[in-house]
Amino acid sequence: MMKNQLAGLMKQAQAMQDNMKKAQDALALIEVEGQAGAGMVKVVMTCKNDVKRVSIDPSLLGDDKDMLEDLVAAAFNDAVRKAESTASEKMSGLTAGLPLPPGFKMPF
Repeated sequence: MMKNQLAGLMKQAQAMQDNMKKAQDALALIEVEGQAGAGMVKVVMTCKNDVKRVSIDPSLLGDDKDMLEDLVAAAFNDAVRKAESTASEKMSGLTAGLPLPPGFKMPF
């Protein structure tokens, strides 16, 4: 009996691993957009944190380099937060039955 339970557990673990791989592959296709300066700076990235595009309003290309750098950093940070949130939502269904400690973050 114990051997059958262990075999069943191993099958479940393999199925979950396969599902996690599929979900991670899907995250690479989902894009999120971070913005700063009321949309004057935009960063588009995947939920795997691969940056696809950076858009900067031409009016920002003047003399204020420090402000532009701050806006680009803020847009990147906004995109990263959105990517993490989206990835967490998408992966939560896969980890719902696992006895994970509160606040545990999966590595994806």
